[in-house]
Amino acid sequence: MKPTEYRSLLIQTLETLDMESVDRLADGFSKAYENGSTIYTMGNGGSGASASHAAGDFLKGASFGLNKRFRMICLNDNLPSLMAIANDIGWDDIFVEPLKNFLKPGDLVIGISGSGNSKNVLKAIAYAKEHGAVTAGLTGYSGGVLATQVDIHVHSAANDMEVAEDVHMAVFNMVKKTMMNKYMGESPSMGSTYDARVK
Repeated sequence: MKPTEYRSLLIQTLETLDMESVDRLADGFSKAYENGSTIYTMGNGGSGASASHAAGDFLKGASFGLNKRFRMICLNDNLPSLMAIANDIGWDDIFVEPLKNFLKPGDLVIGISGSGNSKNVLKAIAYAKEHGAVTAGLTGYSGGVLATQVDIHVHSAANDMEVAEDVHMAVFNMVKKTMMNKYMGESPSMGSTYDARVK
């Protein structure tokens, strides 16, 4: 695929993104924030990088200057525990095991899977649902099993993993901007005091 073809596919996929699903995800973030609940992200490979990136953005960017901050944890960031679980129990358990330590009813658990069929993500989502958490899934391709298992489904419709990863990160940025506007009272992209603080 040529760069111009990739750009066209990415733009097309973003233009067909169901923005109501993004709004539902933002609402899930808002409710978790206001209730003092924890938001968990998880994924494998590039999806894991997106999960980590999003958690970092909310720990700092969307929380900076607020007295009350977002509580957000990426389940694939603790490499020693991840490797111990994978080695001693199995790869399918790397996300569900830490949830058993921390999860509380009302928490928001977000699984990112391009195929929608990552077994370790699905197992953690099932556990979260059984224990009263709100669940969300970011998928690509057909949406896979994950699309049918979560309360909030955000779908990148292209049959392309890289486009799905780009769309998923854009979705997190959309939610981040929405939360910043809501709780900081202004848009950082429009010359806010937030911009002044970080320069």
